[in-house]
Amino acid sequence: MEDLFKLMNKNILISMKSFFFLLVSIVFSTSLFADQGISETEILVGMHTDISGPASMIGKQSVDGANMRFDEFNQQGGAHGRLVKFIVEDHQYTVPRAVQAANKLLRKDKVAFMLGSLGTPMNNAVMTDQLSMNVPNLFPLTAARSMFDPFHKLKFTSGSTYYDQIRTGVKYLVENNNRSNVCVLYEDTDFGQEIVDGVKDQLAEMGMPLIEMASAKPTDTDFTAQIKKLQNAGCDVVAMGTIVRTTILPFMKSKEINWTDVDFVSTAASYYNVVAEQPNGVMNGLYCLNGIVFPYYDTASPVEKEWWDSFKNKFDYEPNTGAAYGYIFADLFIEAIERAGQDLNIDSFVSAMESIVDYVDPLETSTVSFSETSRQGSNVSYFFQVKDERFEVISGPISY
Repeated sequence: MEDLFKLMNKNILISMKSFFFLLVSIVFSTSLFADQGISETEILVGMHTDISGPASMIGKQSVDGANMRFDEFNQQGGAHGRLVKFIVEDHQYTVPRAVQAANKLLRKDKVAFMLGSLGTPMNNAVMTDQLSMNVPNLFPLTAARSMFDPFHKLKFTSGSTYYDQIRTGVKYLVENNNRSNVCVLYEDTDFGQEIVDGVKDQLAEMGMPLIEMASAKPTDTDFTAQIKKLQNAGCDVVAMGTIVRTTILPFMKSKEINWTDVDFVSTAASYYNVVAEQPNGVMNGLYCLNGIVFPYYDTASPVEKEWWDSFKNKFDYEPNTGAAYGYIFADLFIEAIERAGQDLNIDSFVSAMESIVDYVDPLETSTVSFSETSRQGSNVSYFFQVKDERFEVISGPISY
């Protein structure tokens, strides 16, 4: 009997030791998993974006802009012995490809951070999985509220949202252009609904009705019915929940039918050179809001001209807004990892981000701040109007 007790005690001791080692291995493996993509010499940063699809005009340039800043950083020796390895996947502006791209970046490449990924539905589709792997989503190339709301410690966005921008635009036109009949033209998507929400909330705050709404599919090419509907309703402001092509076509249709006593206002989703530079000044008069001012070379500051020249010399083409965003996002990321210090991990990175106050980007176009409770760097916008085929600043920075 005594031998039996000894054997039982021995087995219990072995089981306790096994449990202890199992517990330690779980904690250790979880720690490694949480900080995947960070070594003593390297930081792995991923981006899924559009390089060959309908939004490649912005996606490819954002990649080059980020690469330019990371190359500068690496050539200067990195931070605390670590260089950045930047890994990019093409999602062609489709959700299924974005899911595939993010899965590769997260599980095969094992990136520690996701930066500047393009598109609201693409980011939304991969966000839950990505955050569950403790990989921060940094400065996505979309101004959707879902990029920071609801709050999550690993979600950071740099500037004003579409919601902020359209509220600011409606308020400005009502107060400064004496407009009173506000309507909405929007894509029937999550993005378009955010514009509708912003307009409704702003009008409710001002005690004004929403006169009319007209929706479209992102693939629509004929906007005759929508423009006629809004014109017949007596709209004098049309808030646009549209993106590039679906901004250009209805605005051109309004001019084609000689509808002139109306203001069209869009958001960062239309703040691209290709919109303003449509031939023969057809986009002149369009209002637009954005979180930064993209420089034109002939009016750029010395700092902006130096950046412009460096970009063109490196890539052999002229930069657009996407290039500026990519460069700025990479610089803001570098600011955070430098603040995080030698003991870089996800927690120290988050703390570093929360310590950033009044950061001015290297092109001197915006100022952002974060905190323990705020993941949106700024909610202010610049108000533009297309004149002579280029965006001119009318006012800003302003907010609603």
